[in-house]
Amino acid sequence: MPSLTSLAPAGPTAPPSRTTTTARRLIAICGTLLAALLCALSVGASSASAHAALTSTDPADGSVVKTAPREVTLNFSEGVLLSGDSVRVLDPKGKRVDTGKTAHVGGKSSTAAAGLQSGLPDGTYTVAWKAVSEDSHPVSGAFTFSIGAPSKTTAKVPAGEASDSTVSTLYGIGRYAAYGGFAALVGGSVFAGLCRSSRPVRKIAVGGWATVFTATLLLLLLRGPYTDGEGIGGILDLGRLGDVLSTKPGAALLSRLLLLGAAAVFLAVLFGSYTRRTGEREADARRRQDLAFGLGFGGTVMAVGLSATWAMAEHASVGLQRQLAMPVDMIHLIAVGVWLGGLASLAVTLRAGEPIGRAAVRRFSRLAFGSVVALVVTGLYQSWRQVGSWGALTDTEYGRWLLVKVGLVAVLLGIAAISRRWTGRLTDVTADPAEETDAAEETDAEAETESASEAAPAASEADATAEAEAGAGTKAAVKAAQPVRTGAADAAVDTPADAETESGDGAGSDDAADDPERAAQLARQRAAKDRTATLRERDADRERSGLRRSVIAETIVAVVLLAVATVLSGTQPGRAETEQASASATKPGGQLNVDPVSVLIPYNTGPKSGRGKAVVMIEPALPGDNALHVFTTDLADRPVDVPEVKLSLTLKSKGIGPVRIPLERLSTGHWSAKTVQLPMAGTWQLSLTVRTSDIDQVTETRNVKVAQ
Repeated sequence: MPSLTSLAPAGPTAPPSRTTTTARRLIAICGTLLAALLCALSVGASSASAHAALTSTDPADGSVVKTAPREVTLNFSEGVLLSGDSVRVLDPKGKRVDTGKTAHVGGKSSTAAAGLQSGLPDGTYTVAWKAVSEDSHPVSGAFTFSIGAPSKTTAKVPAGEASDSTVSTLYGIGRYAAYGGFAALVGGSVFAGLCRSSRPVRKIAVGGWATVFTATLLLLLLRGPYTDGEGIGGILDLGRLGDVLSTKPGAALLSRLLLLGAAAVFLAVLFGSYTRRTGEREADARRRQDLAFGLGFGGTVMAVGLSATWAMAEHASVGLQRQLAMPVDMIHLIAVGVWLGGLASLAVTLRAGEPIGRAAVRRFSRLAFGSVVALVVTGLYQSWRQVGSWGALTDTEYGRWLLVKVGLVAVLLGIAAISRRWTGRLTDVTADPAEETDAAEETDAEAETESASEAAPAASEADATAEAEAGAGTKAAVKAAQPVRTGAADAAVDTPADAETESGDGAGSDDAADDPERAAQLARQRAAKDRTATLRERDADRERSGLRRSVIAETIVAVVLLAVATVLSGTQPGRAETEQASASATKPGGQLNVDPVSVLIPYNTGPKSGRGKAVVMIEPALPGDNALHVFTTDLADRPVDVPEVKLSLTLKSKGIGPVRIPLERLSTGHWSAKTVQLPMAGTWQLSLTVRTSDIDQVTETRNVKVAQ
């Protein structure tokens, strides 16, 4: 059975205090980075609310229509999932005036329409909408339009994010945990099957399975409150699970849970039957060969199926070339799992001092290289598909996060190059690779035996004696491979536990035989002694110590990289954000996303019929082209016509004006000027003249602010 004793070069033993200090520093760095990535996840959760962007509406936002429309139509940058109340239309008093049915227009998933009740009066109406984009993220918003003339409105709509902040944060952490668990499960299984199986590797793979299962179950329970914008209490409403499972993201989460059930059987075979020994060498070899084929096929199906549950519900499932993007995304996820999960497995194997030969390390190095190649190829395609242009790399949030990810990958590759150099320096004493493989297999079997013996603390004296003999054999091998130490050096290695163990002959051994607790104590002391010897032997191997440190550094960077990838998957792609900005720039009337300026001007020309109100609206109230509307009403807010309306604008601080605005009558009480040139920002004086008869007229002035 090979051990690190036979792999250690001659030389002094590394001080344990130095190793402990280094480990503590690495743990502190990892904890700091984990705290940073949780903050990043909280920031990324808010950006997930802008995936399917609202590109246009009919009626347009802020527009004034002559007659009441029959329905309100919304257009999005990508497909959305709708519910019965996805679009709500509220009148000026806040009363709902839509028919309560929301549907796609002409079967297009990127549209939504809600019918309106007939006979709607004039005034300003508020449209509140919410939906779930095809890549599983909730979106919401509101806009207004007016019938006849604008009016005051008391309608109130929820402000802020589409989801509750606590639910969004938990959902983001759950998504990160699911990604990390998948990587640990896939990477640990591949490492155990192709490189080296041991108890630490088993913990990585099984821990990954438990993490992804728990995270998926949490995501399934949070899905309803997350999309409906409710608080954490909504998780207790199990009745909404039926609605969640009827959606594409819900079906993907349920499929993942079912696949994880099959993955549990796979892990039981991989770390159970596959490593069991019957004592018949040829029969064991044939059985392992048969199991290896089944495990390879089953593991591939499991990895492909699990990766598909992400690809079918996130960015790859929407946008251009989705038939190609989904399999590319699956390859990308599996490559991430093999590389990062394998790194974690190698790190814990080296950290625990488990025997691992040069051939196994090089085998993983080739696997990691192949995974990196797959990641680069698929990552380039995904970047082109999601970003679309060089400018979007710096002008969009997605592009900036992508640059951070590329930087972390570059750092990871640099550390990986150092690890490959350490791998090339590894040397094995074992001459025959077949003997090394057989010995490694025996080590796996002994690891299983050790786990069973730990469950029974009161071991028999015969077992304890056998362990002591094995420890003595190991010590002999160490002494054969290292310079002879004498005097104080030998005394420094011995511990009180050693002395007590060596004095276990005679009366001490008789007492242990009579006292099971004493026997168990001696067994624990011997185990601690062997553990200390193993760590000393591990630290004495310069090449493996260097490889261990570089692999741990790779793992820490990989943890942060995985967090950035999670944030990326919850951020609106740069291509979609750029297209949304382009669509907004081509809207009639310029930048309609800016709130228009509206001024209410009461007027009184003298007679009773000469009293009324005028509303002047300038949009977008920015330098350049603007649209101007004037609405005249009586004191009861009913539209009325007057013989003449004149309007001018003056910027006194710059000596500009008065600029007279020619108005065109559009309907009863509605005058408009489609193109009004305002040369610069500032506080302009608006002069409005209203003539109600041949001799009765009045001029009122107000100040309006034109933004920069």
